[in-house]
Amino acid sequence: MEEKKDEDTSDSGSSDDSNSLETTNIETSSADDIKIKTPNKKTGSKIRGLISHVNIYLLVFILVVVLTAGFTFVGIISNRKTNNPSQIKTQKLSTEELSKLSGTDASVGDAKQTLTIASNAIFSGKVLIRDSLDIAGGLKIGGVLNIPGITVAGTATFDQIQANKLTVASDTNIQGQLTALKGITVTGGGSFGGPISAPQITVQNFQLSGDLQLQRHIDAGGATPSKTNGSGLGGGGTVSVSGTDTAGTVTINFGGGASSGNVCYVTINFVQNFNATPHVVISPASQSASQLNYYTSRTNSNFQVCSSGGTASGSAIFDYIVVD
Repeated sequence: MEEKKDEDTSDSGSSDDSNSLETTNIETSSADDIKIKTPNKKTGSKIRGLISHVNIYLLVFILVVVLTAGFTFVGIISNRKTNNPSQIKTQKLSTEELSKLSGTDASVGDAKQTLTIASNAIFSGKVLIRDSLDIAGGLKIGGVLNIPGITVAGTATFDQIQANKLTVASDTNIQGQLTALKGITVTGGGSFGGPISAPQITVQNFQLSGDLQLQRHIDAGGATPSKTNGSGLGGGGTVSVSGTDTAGTVTINFGGGASSGNVCYVTINFVQNFNATPHVVISPASQSASQLNYYTSRTNSNFQVCSSGGTASGSAIFDYIVVD
């Protein structure tokens, strides 16, 4: 019985040893697994540490450098394309090809081609240009130039221009003589540095800031004023007037029973009324007129030739001047 126990004990001991060995192997294998996984954890931590130490400004600087290099490359490529423009294909026309075009409505070439004429060219008919016309040299036109509008950006010289209506938006400088066959209408003011020569000048209001110098006589134009006989003229007496509102002559022919007292012989009615009572100056132009004690009575519409006494016989002539 004791031997069996020993055997059992030995068996159990060996069993325990085997179990312990297996346990040891399992732990060993687990340790190996742990050793295998440990390097991965260390590598990840190193990467994370490296990223954490990288400065964000450095990343932005690298990005800017990359973008600048890209834009520079694109610019160089575009510059090469610009410096090497596409060449226009040219095609020469022989005499035979030109003769074929005579009397026909044909198209020569396309928009990408250029027609070069080395010698002079004469077009007997009309020339129609559907697009713009560029002239590298001078332009000489022997006939009439008819265009709906003209725009000159720089300086232009014309020997003669005939226009139905000319509108100038800015200042105009005329170096030579200006001749207008019809009238000139100026809505604004006018300034002349030299003399003005005109056979007739008509103005509504004439103002002078300096002295008035006249080389000839003053001729006061206008219609002849009307007259009204006064009570002192006498029976059969007549009055005649010549001149204008500004200056003239009054001839009084006294009739029978003419009064020499304080009477008026005639009233001169102005054609155009003055703005206010004007200044009237009369002077006797005959001996009989000087024998009267004459005077005037005036308003803005007329004036009268009167006398306060004297001999009223025959005829009396008076000259008058009226100034506003």
